[in-house]
Amino acid sequence: MSAMRYTYLGPEGTFTEAALRTLPEAATRELVPMVSVPAALDAVRSGEAAAALVPIENSVEGGVTATLDELASGEPLMIYREVLLPISFALLVRPGTKLSDVKTVTGHPVAQPQVRNWLRAHLPDAVWESAASNADGARLVQEGRFDAAFAGEFAAATYGLEALVTEIHDAQNAETRFVLVGRPARPAAPTGADKTSVVIWQRDDHPGALLELLQEFAVRGVNLMLLQSRPTGAGIGNYCFAIDAEGHISDRRMGEALMGLKRICPKVRFLGSYPRAGVPAPAQGGRTLRPGTSDAEFVDAAEWLARCQDGRA
Repeated sequence: MSAMRYTYLGPEGTFTEAALRTLPEAATRELVPMVSVPAALDAVRSGEAAAALVPIENSVEGGVTATLDELASGEPLMIYREVLLPISFALLVRPGTKLSDVKTVTGHPVAQPQVRNWLRAHLPDAVWESAASNADGARLVQEGRFDAAFAGEFAAATYGLEALVTEIHDAQNAETRFVLVGRPARPAAPTGADKTSVVIWQRDDHPGALLELLQEFAVRGVNLMLLQSRPTGAGIGNYCFAIDAEGHISDRRMGEALMGLKRICPKVRFLGSYPRAGVPAPAQGGRTLRPGTSDAEFVDAAEWLARCQDGRA
């Protein structure tokens, strides 16, 4: 049944699979690797899978453009939750390969900026060619098409390889954020530690156009956590913006910010409100908001306006 099937960016042995297996429900689902992010998400759109886990942001390289573009186009989908996974690479080789034997290396394009300095120091003459995923790079090494691949150490056993070097990363504490994506539905109840994701399009390009969009969040005390521009394909200078904002759509300040965007933008795509990974829900009364941005203050302001309109101010 599709309700029991989750897809992910494959093949087996990717960091995406490792992230997916951290979810409790993964133990009771059929986990199906797909050849690309679009393929994983299209399986959800067609009803072949209930959800897909895909990478969306890396702490070194930034947003994963394939995922951002896919969520901004096509039949709408919705993010239900996020997963943070620490990222450290291993150099995987066929048994018996020495470091001096490595002339060609491969890995996912997002991996290269995370190991660039290590490559320069240890394999300065090695030729890099990107693979569809880190695990696919391991498969290509197994087939003899490359000498080595940067992938998770856990992928070595799957592809009959050895980890020649482990714990490779140019940046300490590197992480990748993954999102579990399904078909649109009512967002889960707010936890007090939530994130809302949207994609917005400008009506036209003019001085201060982006500032006008951002002010819808700023004047209501909504903190932005990610802002990335992506070309719309309609010509140079035409962009949409992927935004992650702190808060839940049921929060008054977030709801009003989204309504403000809907008024001034030709298109706003709501991608979901979901719990922030690694951030515990605050204790009762433990969350501090900027003055004037709590739900109670928004309700009080609305009631004051109604009294003014009724002559009761």
